[in-house]
Amino acid sequence: MGKTISEKIFDSHLVDNPSGDIHVIRLDAVFCHEITTPVAINDLVARGKDRVFDPDKIKAVIDHVTPAKDSKTAMQGKILREWALRHNIKDFFDIGRNGVCHAIFPEKGFVHPGYTVIMGDSHTCTHGAFGAFAAGVGTTDLEVGILKGVCAFQYPSTIKINISGQMPEGVYAKDVILSIIGRLGVNGATDKIVEFAGPVVDAMSMEARMTCCNMAVEAGATSGICLPDMTTVEYLWEFIKDEHTTKEAAARAYQKLYPDPDAIYESIIDHDISRLEPLVTFGYKPDQVKPVKEMQGIKIDQVYIGSCTNGRIEDLRVAAQILKGEKISDSVRGILSPATPKVFSQAMEEGILKIFMDAGFCVTNPTCGACLGMSNGVLAQGEVCASTTNRNFNGRMGKGGMVHLMSPATAAASAIAGYITNSRLYIGLRD
Repeated sequence: MGKTISEKIFDSHLVDNPSGDIHVIRLDAVFCHEITTPVAINDLVARGKDRVFDPDKIKAVIDHVTPAKDSKTAMQGKILREWALRHNIKDFFDIGRNGVCHAIFPEKGFVHPGYTVIMGDSHTCTHGAFGAFAAGVGTTDLEVGILKGVCAFQYPSTIKINISGQMPEGVYAKDVILSIIGRLGVNGATDKIVEFAGPVVDAMSMEARMTCCNMAVEAGATSGICLPDMTTVEYLWEFIKDEHTTKEAAARAYQKLYPDPDAIYESIIDHDISRLEPLVTFGYKPDQVKPVKEMQGIKIDQVYIGSCTNGRIEDLRVAAQILKGEKISDSVRGILSPATPKVFSQAMEEGILKIFMDAGFCVTNPTCGACLGMSNGVLAQGEVCASTTNRNFNGRMGKGGMVHLMSPATAAASAIAGYITNSRLYIGLRD
C-alpha cells in the first residue's frame, strides 16, 4: 500500500509504537519561544531534569512580547535567556536579532524537507511548507521533546486539497487559505494533515506556501504540508548546497518524499480558485468568511500588517504598491511589523518602510505582540482591526475588540479608505 508524504516522514522517524495508533517519532528540531517554553523549563528544573537532548537541534527566540512590556514578560525572557546560555544553545535570538518565530526559523534554514519539528505554538504548522511534519504541542510534549528529542503522535491521516485554476489578479495566498478554511470549517481537519497540492501551489512562492500552511490549524489540522520542489530548493540552497551536487539533484532527492500513486487519503478535495475574490472574516471564527465586497464599508479603527502569516517581504511589497503616494484615513491607526530583522532591512533598502511611514503607518520592530493582544497594537473595547494575522477569536487582539482577517492588499486599501474595501490591484469579478 502506498504512502503519503506525511506517512513517509513518520515511518522514517519512528522510534516506538507503544500502543494502538500512538507513534513515537524522532525530532529533527525543537523550536522554543518565551511564552510557552519557560513553563516547560521550570517544570524540568523542578523535576531535576534540567537537560536538553541536543543543543544544536533546539532553536529559541524571544518574539511574542519584545522588548518586554512589564516585569512578568521580562522574567519570561530572562528564564529563556538563561536556559539557552546554560545549555549552550547557540541558535538563540535575543532582542536586536530576534524575529517572529515562524518567519525567522525558516529564514535561517532550520527546516528542511522530511524534517520533524515541534514547538509550543499552534502555528508551528507553518513549517510544513517545506515538506516537513511540523506541529504545535502542549507543555508536556514540549518537555519530552526538549529532554529526549522525541514526541508522540497519532499516525497521520491526510486530507489532500488540489488547488487548481488561474489565480485572479489581486487575489493572494491569504484569500486562498481563507477560502479553504471557509469550506472545511474550523473542525473540518481535526487530527488530520492537510496536504496542499495542485498547479496553484506549484506556482506559489515559499512565502505564499507558508501562509497557507500557517493557517491549516485554523481548520483544526495538526499540520499543513506542501511537496518540496525547485522552489523549496532555491529558498534553502544557501543551507543545503553542501549536501547536494546541484539544485536539480536536490530536487530529485526530495521527490523521494512525494506521495506514492496509490497513497490513501482521508479525502481528496478539488478546490478551483479561478473565480475566487479577496476574502475577509466576520464574527469570531476563521471559517466565517465573505467576499470583501460584501463587507464593504465596515468601519475600522486599526490596520495591522505583520505576523507569521503575512509579515514577510513579499507581503510588504504588495501593501506598499497600494500605499505609495497615499495617506491612510485620519480615523485609522496603521501599524506595520516586519516579521524579521532581515525583512525590516530589506524593506528599508527598497524604500518600503518610507512608503508606509509617509502614508501614516507606525513601523515597529519584529514582534508577535499585537497578534495575540499582548503589546504593540492592543485593541480597546469596541474597536475594530483589519489584520493580516491568522486568528480572529473573541478578544484575540484585546478584550472586546473585533478582528477581521484579510490579505495585505486588502488591509492596505482599507487603511486608506477607513473601512473594509477591495484593493485597486483586484480587477476581476466586479459587480
